[in-house]
Amino acid sequence: MKITPSKVNWFMLLKLPLGFLSGMRIKTITETAAIVKIKHRWMNQNPFKSMFWAAQGMAAEMSTAVLVMQAIEVSKLKVSMLVTHQEANFYKKATGTIFFTCSSGKEITNAIQKSKQTKEGQEIVLIAEGKNQDGVVVSKFSFQWSLKVK
Repeated sequence: MKITPSKVNWFMLLKLPLGFLSGMRIKTITETAAIVKIKHRWMNQNPFKSMFWAAQGMAAEMSTAVLVMQAIEVSKLKVSMLVTHQEANFYKKATGTIFFTCSSGKEITNAIQKSKQTKEGQEIVLIAEGKNQDGVVVSKFSFQWSLKVK
């Protein structure tokens, strides 16, 4: 199955309903980058009238995960994937629409190839940067993924 924004968004509706209900949507996916958007709404806000950190984390993680899923699909290998560590920094209040971008597609492909060659799991750190409509960075998430070719 080719990974496309509409297919992933439908997948979310069926398998990740909280992500879908929060307003999280895949905007674009290429071999090297993915952009996920999420709107500040009543459902995902905190008491301070900005987006709850967990809603931001969900969208940030999706921007990395969809790139991993695509790299696995392109490789035609069976690969296990697991987030093993996560860190985040918050810089501004997240209001309006936030766009999380991960641009590490090539690193993911390299990690899968290295796992295939070595028969060992590979750890890779993927960064998702969240910007508001004005291009101001509101948060930055770091996800450590473990990838292992089965």
